[in-house]
Amino acid sequence: MDSPVFGGPPKATLIRQQVTDAIREAIVQMRLMPGDRLVERELMEWSGVSRATVRESIRQLEADRLVKTSPQRGAEVCAPTPQEAAELYEIRAVLEGLAGRQCAQNATPAQIKTLRKTYEMMRKIADGNHRNTMVQAKAQFYEALFAGAANETVKEILTGLQARVTVLRAISMAQPGRLGDTVDEVRQIVEAVEARDADAAARACEAHVRAAGAVALGALQTTPLKGLSRK
Repeated sequence: MDSPVFGGPPKATLIRQQVTDAIREAIVQMRLMPGDRLVERELMEWSGVSRATVRESIRQLEADRLVKTSPQRGAEVCAPTPQEAAELYEIRAVLEGLAGRQCAQNATPAQIKTLRKTYEMMRKIADGNHRNTMVQAKAQFYEALFAGAANETVKEILTGLQARVTVLRAISMAQPGRLGDTVDEVRQIVEAVEARDADAAARACEAHVRAAGAVALGALQTTPLKGLSRK
């Protein structure tokens, strides 16, 4: 059976950071969902590392608020509470506004072209209504945005914040009409960056995060996180 974290056959021995990154990516890509357990024995088998290394990785992910541990269930994937999610979206709005502004100011023509390509990919995906594929495409859009902004500190902070709200992002995109709204909001960001309009890019980024947050937090009232489908 394939591992939801590593996939395929067991890997050659990895180092702790590789194991940590693999688990984080599995959470971001929703191969691991809130409530899914991280079984030490399975992680040891598939990664080739020691139990001590697995536990170090889990402790790091717990510090990042992606995993929680309890005596009854051990380590499992967690998700933010509604209050935490509201705070995360507010912080994201401010920082992504900064990233958009700096992308408009600093991105090279090649980076802007990549940003446009990620938008076009999102537009095509939206036509097919593929929610999980859109989550992955959105991640590529942000990679392009952050690369253009050329601010490693903002990128590092936002990457962590986005990982914590990945499932909420999926809930937001599952709401009727949200995929189309997302594409339109991203289009405004891209066009502002292409025009080198830093103020407009910042406003568009902030507006996008606030709109997504409002939809996700509203839907969270009726959609249990543990019941969210991977499909």
